[in-house]
Amino acid sequence: MLAALARTATRRPLTVIALWVVFLLLGLGLGTGVFGRLSDNVPEVPGTESDAAARYLDDADPDGESVTAVVGGVAVADPALRAQVERAVADLREIAGVAAVPDPYTTPGLTARDGRALIVPITLEGGLDDEAEERTLDDAVERMRRIDAPEVHVSGGPLLGIQIGEKAQEDVRNAELISLPVVLALLLVVFGGLRSAMLPLLVAVSGIAGAFLTLFLFSGVTDISVYAIQVTTMLGLGLAVDYALLMLVRFREERRRGDDVVEAVHRTVAAAGRTVLFSGLTVAVSLTGLLVFPSVFLRSMGLAVAAVVVVDMLAAVTLLPALLTRFGGRIPPAKTRPEGEQGRAFARLARFAGRNRIAVLALVVPALLVLALPVAGMRINLGDARQLPSSTEARQLYDTVGAHFPAGTGVSPVTVVARPGTDPATIERVRALSPGAGTRELPGGVTVVELPPPGSVDGDGATALVERVRELRGTEPVEVTGPAARLVDFRAMLADRAPWAALTVLAGILVLLFAFTGSVLIPLRTIATTLLSLGAALGVVVWVFQDGHLAGLLGAEGLGALSLTAPPLIVAIAFGLAMDYELFILARMREAREQGDDDREAVVTGLRRSGRVVTCAALLLAVVFGAFMTGGFSPILQIGLGLTLAVLIDATIVRMLLVPATMSLLGHHAWWSPKPLRRVHTRIGLSESPRHPAPEREPADR
Repeated sequence: MLAALARTATRRPLTVIALWVVFLLLGLGLGTGVFGRLSDNVPEVPGTESDAAARYLDDADPDGESVTAVVGGVAVADPALRAQVERAVADLREIAGVAAVPDPYTTPGLTARDGRALIVPITLEGGLDDEAEERTLDDAVERMRRIDAPEVHVSGGPLLGIQIGEKAQEDVRNAELISLPVVLALLLVVFGGLRSAMLPLLVAVSGIAGAFLTLFLFSGVTDISVYAIQVTTMLGLGLAVDYALLMLVRFREERRRGDDVVEAVHRTVAAAGRTVLFSGLTVAVSLTGLLVFPSVFLRSMGLAVAAVVVVDMLAAVTLLPALLTRFGGRIPPAKTRPEGEQGRAFARLARFAGRNRIAVLALVVPALLVLALPVAGMRINLGDARQLPSSTEARQLYDTVGAHFPAGTGVSPVTVVARPGTDPATIERVRALSPGAGTRELPGGVTVVELPPPGSVDGDGATALVERVRELRGTEPVEVTGPAARLVDFRAMLADRAPWAALTVLAGILVLLFAFTGSVLIPLRTIATTLLSLGAALGVVVWVFQDGHLAGLLGAEGLGALSLTAPPLIVAIAFGLAMDYELFILARMREAREQGDDDREAVVTGLRRSGRVVTCAALLLAVVFGAFMTGGFSPILQIGLGLTLAVLIDATIVRMLLVPATMSLLGHHAWWSPKPLRRVHTRIGLSESPRHPAPEREPADR
């Protein structure tokens, strides 16, 4: 397959480039439409009790969603302001699609005790289509903005997703403006020339376009999270640069063998292209673990990120060879250095770790385990508006309400749906669980009880209230929904499916690494060392964002828990990225063994030849992840920090110290496998060196 792709790219480079230009235009044109389709319904898990009850209420409840407006920064009893607010309430009630707007001056609890703020809840009609809902929201927001007050904020409900989507689009644009120039500067340092540095950026732009287009296509069949756009874009950009860097470094090495550019491209694809292929497959396999979870969010993230990885992989083995065929003659070969001079620092490091393998293991492994200790106390929650940057409308509304109203104001209730046949005594016992409980009747004899939870919407009090209702109902036809119930069901889903997800990923990785190396011990050693770096990175994320240590340096604060989106995404993505660097190094080790090096010297040679690429690739990824952390969304900060740390720890401590130490400890046994598996590998395994000479060339469409 790789040989066929290389032939196509070298025979028809302009055709291949033209096809990628069309793809690029589609991604940056049509693909950006995804920003208008983002959803904030992360914790939905189809088939759970909370999801079934919520869907029932969507169909049966005549009222739709609601948004909240808050007016503050002034004495709300001022006659002029009161007249403005009352006129606004009257106008809001006349807007098509608005079901109800209470008068904040006559409705208890809507005016702050300090007299400096008031709340205007706006309930929409049920059954509105997207276009009608958007018109209603625009008209309602515009009318509230006409109130002359220091603070007027409108958010919540469907408006929250729209606002976060707009902020996400702005953050992606800013991250690209920050990261691309920095990446270009680093590539200039690595390659010493503008032509060489520009090629990875062209592949990276294709990765960004692929991220946009992939998410847009998926948005037609499933919900796309507001955080998906940032996660997929930063990975699409980062991995594209990594893969292009690996290919370009190999191309410059191959150019030293002769002046024929096309033959150098063929050899590059045959060698480094296989590493890129396996790297992309390992990242994709790592993400298949997310498909085990029934959560729409996790499944869509797994599919979308895997698809973006495939786009990056294809760009590296098709677009880049076509560009090299067309322009590679202007790229100078790598400088010829004595064998002992190339990667001398990495070779010394490998020899040091090999000679002192026991000491290295005794120091590094406990240190990584200590960093991983906070994971034992990790908690996940939905989070509140504190996760958002202070510049967002939702955060400003949250801060204003928090400053003027009692704790718990505006917190979503635990919603209990009592179907026909429920014992009235049971309903009364449910009502008694929370002071201030409200009851309303729906058509068909359904009773809805809304229980204000103690504390926050996702705190221990709220989740305990959900569990208490489920215990109390017995066999009655009673269902519990609301954000707290969704969180309880999401946690249960993670606990139930996580072992199967881990088993799926580990089995896939073991098979791929065996196909790559022909060994059964190297895959096991790789998984063990990768888990160490992953645990250390996740432990630091818990220490910073859950416990609050040094969170202020990142513009965040300790929230007492991680976002429920962060841990599964950090684990799935970081595991795949770690496999990337492992394959970069193993490819060179295996190549050295095939060229006659003994087992220990092959480790040194492999690290000497790959250490610079791995270090540069990790640094470039860290730059990209860091740029996306400038937006201020706490979940993105958590994911970005987790991935950055995982990449840097893995590419330095693990790959530069633990890998040579463990490989030296295993010696020639590292490449061992039983005879039956060796025969299987001989038939189906892929080697890093081209097994056949490059095919004869045909005239290219230059």
